[in-house]
Amino acid sequence: MGLGREQEVEIRKPPQFMPGERVRATRHVKNDGTYPGKDVGENLVRKGDEGYVRDIGTFLQQFYIYAVEWIDRGTVVGMRARELTSLDDVAASGTAGRAATTDFSERPGL
Repeated sequence: MGLGREQEVEIRKPPQFMPGERVRATRHVKNDGTYPGKDVGENLVRKGDEGYVRDIGTFLQQFYIYAVEWIDRGTVVGMRARELTSLDDVAASGTAGRAATTDFSERPGL
């Protein structure tokens, strides 16, 4: 009988997305009551919306939370990696989504 808690500690690995990276939502995201000025249950992000990662934080010392600015909506919403796919990879490689983990050895200062 498990607690339904995710076992993987995501922050042991590098983030999947970096600030400035263009992303697309893979799921609808509704307000759970933590987004100010919106009703509980109101749509914050729709599947297919495109935006840019502005910042990276953590939650429960386990997960990365990506602050994504959704340009068409004029909002910034915290998103999990499983709710996003990179569009920068699509433009560079012509494939959908991120095929492998990011290699940080080529990025100075990281």
